[in-house]
Amino acid sequence: MKIDSAGLTDVGQRRKLNEDAFLVEDAIGRGVSLYVVADGMGGHAAGEIASAEALDAVHSMVIREIAKLERLSKGPITQDIVHSAQRVLEAAVQNATYQVFGIAQHEPEQQGMGTTLSALALVDPCYAITAQVGDSRIYSVPAQPSDSAGNRPVPKQALMLTEDHTLVAWQLKQGIITEEEALLSPHKNVITRAVGSREYVQVDTRFLDVQSGDAFMLCSDGLHGYVPDVEIADIVALGPKMACERFIQLANDRGGRDNITCVVIQVHEVG
Repeated sequence: MKIDSAGLTDVGQRRKLNEDAFLVEDAIGRGVSLYVVADGMGGHAAGEIASAEALDAVHSMVIREIAKLERLSKGPITQDIVHSAQRVLEAAVQNATYQVFGIAQHEPEQQGMGTTLSALALVDPCYAITAQVGDSRIYSVPAQPSDSAGNRPVPKQALMLTEDHTLVAWQLKQGIITEEEALLSPHKNVITRAVGSREYVQVDTRFLDVQSGDAFMLCSDGLHGYVPDVEIADIVALGPKMACERFIQLANDRGGRDNITCVVIQVHEVG
């Protein structure tokens, strides 16, 4: 699997401190890559500590359990191997939760700190695993297929691979509010799951196939709050470095009220 990737973060137009953090690791193991975006919260620099500590904790746990991910590249693939690989990322996020929560318990001024966390592992030759807590996001931009006649490309679309863990997203899912009401809700920033706010957190994981030409984008809410899904695919097509720069620029030009972070990955060859 040949991969190009880039990551970029910016403090934005309104904040004095950047509490976001990201990880880009194209070769964390044999045929294994790891990408993470974290958006810290807590104030008084606690959010910055939470996001940084969470990245370190995820990174160390994935390295410790890397053999379980590398098994995906050896085949044949069984449900047990897939579940074991997913549990690596779940355990890594739980490790981050335990570490961040522990720090807060020993530092009274940092109690209540936490972070969102969106992680993506790519495994040669053709698999991806996601792990999600909070309202940062992971998108995929699938390789451009032909239409049913095979003679004209179908426009690319970005697909959201994760679910926001927010009060508004839950209300929408339950049918309590409409999409129009959600846009005006005063509770848009209320997080229902975060890494480190408690000793344990429920982690969403997902396993999917990867094809040549697929791309992925991870971002904090400071970006996806300003760039609608319909714009993502065309920007990702610029390539990882230029796409990250463009995403940051757009979010800043459109208000930049929060820290802004994105990671873009392009898969060129599979198999």
